[in-house]
Amino acid sequence: MVKNLNRVITGAHYGLRDWLIQRITAVVMVVYVLLLAFLFGFYPISDYAALKSLFTNQWIRIVSFLFFISLCWHAWVGIRNVLMDYVHATGIRLTMYIVVIISLFLYLIWFAEILWG
Repeated sequence: MVKNLNRVITGAHYGLRDWLIQRITAVVMVVYVLLLAFLFGFYPISDYAALKSLFTNQWIRIVSFLFFISLCWHAWVGIRNVLMDYVHATGIRLTMYIVVIISLFLYLIWFAEILWG
């Protein structure tokens, strides 16, 4: 007796990769928040000028930009998974994907403009 080994596999199989991306980006964001808490604890921020002077340091800008990249990536994975699970009409789901991708990309450009503009 020969078993049929041709199984139909469905789904995108993003599971492990998505799980790992979510955890790594979450760790990056937590480290950044702890770094900011440490800096605000030892660097007196009394007004906007003091906050602006903190962000004149190039390494703070780079770390902040890496944080925001992690935030956008984290958001994309989460939103994509929700859309895959709950929006079954392919055209609507694709449209929502495009809107989310363009929005996150524009937010990333805007954040870079804020940091280095």
